[in-house]
Amino acid sequence: MPELPELEIVREVLTRRLGGRRIDAVTLAPKGAAVIVRDLTGEGFVAGIAGTTLGQVRRRGKFLIFDFPRSPFTLVANPKLSGRFQLTTPGGKKAGPVHATFHFSDPDEQLRYVDSKQMGQLYLTRDTRRIPTFDEMGPDALEASREDFGARLKPFRGEIKGVLTRAQFLAGIGNAYADEILWRAKIHPFRKRTRLSPEEIDALYDAMRQTLLEAIEQVRKDMGDDVHLKPRDFFAVHLRGGQPCPRCGTTISEITANQRITSFCRKCQPGGLIRGMNAPRPSG
Repeated sequence: MPELPELEIVREVLTRRLGGRRIDAVTLAPKGAAVIVRDLTGEGFVAGIAGTTLGQVRRRGKFLIFDFPRSPFTLVANPKLSGRFQLTTPGGKKAGPVHATFHFSDPDEQLRYVDSKQMGQLYLTRDTRRIPTFDEMGPDALEASREDFGARLKPFRGEIKGVLTRAQFLAGIGNAYADEILWRAKIHPFRKRTRLSPEEIDALYDAMRQTLLEAIEQVRKDMGDDVHLKPRDFFAVHLRGGQPCPRCGTTISEITANQRITSFCRKCQPGGLIRGMNAPRPSG
């Protein structure tokens, strides 16, 4: 799933490359597009976009928002697990099954939406409040202050990794970057939020910002303008099960639960469920 760092670079590239340019036409695949494309305007997805000029591309959590300054409509993409955009010439090799193509001229270029599992959505709407879960998101992970981070944590009582990946807490963090953040903070992913000390919460906030900001810089370097890529070779622990921890050398553990993989170092991130349950509860 593309998360905050990847989508931030996609946003930058698409705004730089396509902002201010006219969309001459939109084509939809005969299959798949019916699942992915959602017209909330009642006036037709293709008709609502073709002939408009793209303004900026913005990001809200794990959504991308395409603004059309002279149109009442907004295009909002929720790529979910397998959705990607591809910026290419008309003859360029497909990066996956193409469900929607936005055609630009001068120079001749295409923006494709590809999705191997047809899990993402493209919404055309007048009002983003009509998009499922959009208004339920908390603030962007990089916009939360230390004080807001701590205050927003308090209502949650479950495992800390699950809290980090909930958009209602903070928007933009998914499974992969939650592993990286928790490894940097030296916190076990299955520790209960209620078992974290104030010092650990501070460390978690610092780790979140450092991990995401460093990842943005690395993704910018590794992705370039190839926005369909998902560069993650720089990860410390996520999907590194069986490899040595880059901090202490202990073999990285990997657990599959709730249909997602959790990767962590048992030495650097002590505390798991049993030890956490026996540990004294911190005040606050």
